[in-house]
Amino acid sequence: MTFGTSFPHDDPTIGISPVGTSFPHDDPTIGISPVLLIVQIFSAEQIRAWDQYTIEHEPVSSIDLMERASAKCVQWIVERSWRDKPFYIFCGKGNNGGDGLAIGRMLMEKGYEVSFFILEFGKPGSNDFQANLQQLHNVFFADLHFIQSEEQFPSIAKNAIIIDTLFGSGLNKPLEGLAAALVHHLNESAAPIVSIDLPSGLFIDQSSVENTVVNASFTLTFQCYKLGLLVQENAPFIGEVQVLDIGLHPAFLDQPLRMPQLLDEVMIRMIHKPRKRFSHKGTFGHALIIGGSYGKIGAALLATKACLHSGAGLTTTLIPRCGYTIMQSSAPEAMALVDEE
Repeated sequence: MTFGTSFPHDDPTIGISPVGTSFPHDDPTIGISPVLLIVQIFSAEQIRAWDQYTIEHEPVSSIDLMERASAKCVQWIVERSWRDKPFYIFCGKGNNGGDGLAIGRMLMEKGYEVSFFILEFGKPGSNDFQANLQQLHNVFFADLHFIQSEEQFPSIAKNAIIIDTLFGSGLNKPLEGLAAALVHHLNESAAPIVSIDLPSGLFIDQSSVENTVVNASFTLTFQCYKLGLLVQENAPFIGEVQVLDIGLHPAFLDQPLRMPQLLDEVMIRMIHKPRKRFSHKGTFGHALIIGGSYGKIGAALLATKACLHSGAGLTTTLIPRCGYTIMQSSAPEAMALVDEE
């Protein structure tokens, strides 16, 4: 599976740099890491395997890897003009929520105003979430809130920045109950929302159009694109996507992996073969375009122009007679054959 562009942006190089790429660029090679070029699109299981491979082979502890990912998010945040805005960080109790706690702690250390709102399910969080929560308990000025009912939803200031770390790539069923109500509450606010890894409620590898999903203004996703960020129906949820390189071990990519790939301008430049000086139209193949009908010659014309633009040496169209004049006047480079019927 391939995709022709980095949806929903025009810049095909977005997010392939070591710290993520700002966009748009005039130079399509800006921000490209010569060492780690990630165009693969991983499943949730493959991402977890890559995390684990990094933990075992770098080596690095899972909590330190979380710190590294959170630091990349904080680096992105401090580059925005949000220094004087209050931050509302909404956390689940999994590792995505652990990212949120770590991000908030790092922002507090930089002098930002931060409040934490933890969606409480009555069960302990993941080990890394609990470790980060304990660190916040040790900071006496941490503004911590636990949400157990809709009455505890906070009023969100218009000048606030929301950090969404409720649910991440491990989500496997639609949100419901208190979680869904909280997402609706966030979406009704006027504040920009920054979702970490994925907007909460978004499935990692399919359309989430029928789901309750955070309407993110920005999505900071880790290491590589996820299929859910490239599905057309998910466009209203994902906002501006930024891929952050969190330093997952590149040797993991040496393994035989089955996955879709994102076809972008960088990949095309890598496989492009410059044409020889004395090559000619007969060197580059002969394409036949069959299409069109009365009132529908436009599709055949567009396909013919695309074929010519792609580099076919010779292009012939087989079209109904009613389209002959249109084709010859609009695409004179192509040869036209007509079907009397």
